[in-house]
Amino acid sequence: MTDQFAATEASAGPSGPADRSDPAGLWTGIDALWSWLDENRVHGGQEGLLLQMLKLSEEVGEVAQAVIGATGQNPRKGTTHTWEDVESELCDVVITALVALRTLTPDTHEVFTRHLARVKRRSLGGTS
Repeated sequence: MTDQFAATEASAGPSGPADRSDPAGLWTGIDALWSWLDENRVHGGQEGLLLQMLKLSEEVGEVAQAVIGATGQNPRKGTTHTWEDVESELCDVVITALVALRTLTPDTHEVFTRHLARVKRRSLGGTS
């Protein structure tokens, strides 16, 4: 755990699986993955934080690779992926982003929910 976020960790309790604010155990799962990563990271501090953010670019690149493979856009390789592979890679992007957000704040669920509400208001004009 980075020193910057150590003080707030004690106050962060994962939601239980039956908690309506934790659909399918999403936030519990993100907390568990964050804890696992934190316990097993090779680099800590600022360097670890920057490397974790770079992991997002890697995952987005894997989405691009899967789309190219699913559409057969590389004539040398042909069709190498399925649209299910693209779905899986997109899920990896979302998980990686939420774990990165969890690194920045133990209030991941609340921060994400507030931001989603702002985007919905901006994009949908206040309708949901």
